[in-house]
Amino acid sequence: MTELPGPSAPAAGRRRKTTPQPTGPDRIPRPSAGWYRDKVTGAKYRRVTTILNLGGTKGEVLSRWAAGVVADAAFANLPQLVASSLRPDERAEKRDWLSRAALRKRDERADIGSAVHRIIEAHVLGQPVPAGLVEDPEMAPYLRHFTRFVKEWQVTFEASEMVVGSPEFGYAGTLDYLLHSPLIEASLGVPAGTVLIGDTKTGGELDVKGVYPEAALQMAAYRRAEIAWLRDGSTVPMPAVHSTGVVLHLRPEGYRLIPVVCDDQVFAAFRITQQAAEWVSGLSKTVVGEALSLPARTEGKAA
Repeated sequence: MTELPGPSAPAAGRRRKTTPQPTGPDRIPRPSAGWYRDKVTGAKYRRVTTILNLGGTKGEVLSRWAAGVVADAAFANLPQLVASSLRPDERAEKRDWLSRAALRKRDERADIGSAVHRIIEAHVLGQPVPAGLVEDPEMAPYLRHFTRFVKEWQVTFEASEMVVGSPEFGYAGTLDYLLHSPLIEASLGVPAGTVLIGDTKTGGELDVKGVYPEAALQMAAYRRAEIAWLRDGSTVPMPAVHSTGVVLHLRPEGYRLIPVVCDDQVFAAFRITQQAAEWVSGLSKTVVGEALSLPARTEGKAA
């Protein structure tokens, strides 16, 4: 039997370049352009929120919300818009400003949501809340209501802002926190000491909206992840959590605690959403071709 040759040795005196392996927290995947990449294995995981945006029904809800924001902005600035409509040099500028009303509101809410998550993470880790957030009067009510929630429900935390992923199904995301609460456990009728998955939402109005069914899909995906990255960069199996989680709807005027089912049936719905997202981002772009043209006709020669 002839043995196949192995890889050739590097030339004498030549050093092979190696990429240093990430260490510590640098090993934790970070989201970028809708994906998480494992810096150690090179594996890519589709971001859970990207899956929900592409494959879910959230787009329709956001379209209605955006239309309402534009309408509100128009009525709030009606005299200026009417005046600019009579001046061609101002009309295009005002139209562009109005068309971006929903984007401005979205970015404003995203900034608030990010700041609230930083406040919560600092609290969970027992670290000082960043001075800029403590001194920000807009953030003060969020911090006050969050600490009230922790005290009133006797909450203790096991993890915060933990990246979890599923090598089997190819997705990853950052869950808000894992928690214990004897009062929540009693309210849900679950055994004492049960670990619950939690999420924080800051949108909508306290007595109207703010928590949507997509939250269940998101939490079900996190619950069914197989691995989790710890803060030192090591990985562990995803901790077992209950099939009902809680969403803290946190607003300047107060808070609500909403139970959300994230069981295997909801996870099956998430998988359908994931497949729909793959259709939207992949196969759907290849199935519609260019319009056909009639072939050139040639006249037959007379006999």
